[in-house]
Amino acid sequence: MTLTEQINQDIKDAMRAKDKEKLGALRDIKAKLLNEATSGQGEMDEAKENKIIIKLHKQRMDSHQVYVDQGREDLAEAEMFEAKIIENYMPKMMNEDEIRVLVKEAIAKSGASGPQDMGKVMGPLSGSLAGKADGKLISTIVKEELNK
Repeated sequence: MTLTEQINQDIKDAMRAKDKEKLGALRDIKAKLLNEATSGQGEMDEAKENKIIIKLHKQRMDSHQVYVDQGREDLAEAEMFEAKIIENYMPKMMNEDEIRVLVKEAIAKSGASGPQDMGKVMGPLSGSLAGKADGKLISTIVKEELNK
């Protein structure tokens, strides 16, 4: 079952359960996927779907943090709820140990010797780990490994 099919099924289930909040979040996800699919950017494949889902989740988490900082708990709670719904559709992310192994391999391949060579390591890693790991986590691990 594709991601779009899964979301459509979950929308039907939310309609039957009369769960308005979940239904709203699912419809937002579906709208973003449909918008991308009809934008003429080529075929909608799993990688593009995952990229959209990750982007939506990041937007929700950023909005949540802004609302918390401004003392708007009501809005922060709504954003967190939508982020949790989106998490159900996110691809499985790599853990820190798996990323660290790949970072060490990339450092060895590129011949990087210090923090000034971070670009040499981050370039290939960003492409190969797109949608599999958080960019900030990758960057942090690369900095740690290059500073050893």
